[in-house]
Amino acid sequence: MTLLSLPLAIAAEHPAYAGHFPGRPILPGVVLLDAAVFALAALQEGPAVRSEIRSAKFLSPVLPGESLRLEYASTAAGVFRFELKAAGRAVASGMVAFVPADGAQP
Repeated sequence: MTLLSLPLAIAAEHPAYAGHFPGRPILPGVVLLDAAVFALAALQEGPAVRSEIRSAKFLSPVLPGESLRLEYASTAAGVFRFELKAAGRAVASGMVAFVPADGAQP
């Protein structure tokens, strides 16, 4: 399994920081997942697909301004294991599958 990597950019001014949590802002997990799924979906070719998050684990908080890196590997057609890192530490990991929009398995 070949491990690939790409940077993810989430602005320090992202509105999600404002309410999560006042006085000690951290990036909500849903924003991390959205960024990972969006980046991996951009790698898909062919007909329209939908994503299925098969697993997700949040390991460390992401503070405003931290640089993120997505490391991923394809485990099967349309299925990816991923890990998000900030300053070299793992902040989230999981698995996402992309299936045809009609629901048939790839």
